[in-house]
Amino acid sequence: MLILALIALAVVGYWQYAERIANPRVVRELIEESDGERARRVMLLDLPSGRQIPVNYIRESNIVYAAADGGWWSELTEDEHRVTVLIRGEGHTGLARAILDDPERTADVFTRLRPNAVEGFGTLIVIRLE
Repeated sequence: MLILALIALAVVGYWQYAERIANPRVVRELIEESDGERARRVMLLDLPSGRQIPVNYIRESNIVYAAADGGWWSELTEDEHRVTVLIRGEGHTGLARAILDDPERTADVFTRLRPNAVEGFGTLIVIRLE
């Protein structure tokens, strides 16, 4: 029971750290240093709920791929949803959708987007820029 409580505390603590300390610092860095090392692989994504999160991405023409590890991707299920992104200092709008039914496509994109991640972990987000 103690181990479960410690695990739960660690998860909650990490989430609080990410939301209150790490993410605001990364957001600020992406805005202020659009040519920086982090901006080459992390974009800002404004979700339909208004929440803004930094997320790893790769861009291939007018398609942007992102990987979701948290539950935020649930905002992007069913149909496409209008989102805005900030990529290397440039704002774009697009239509985003979580890909839940195409494991081959997800695996293919993740080999480029997150080659060192645990296989089968994460949700692929596809954004068609307008």
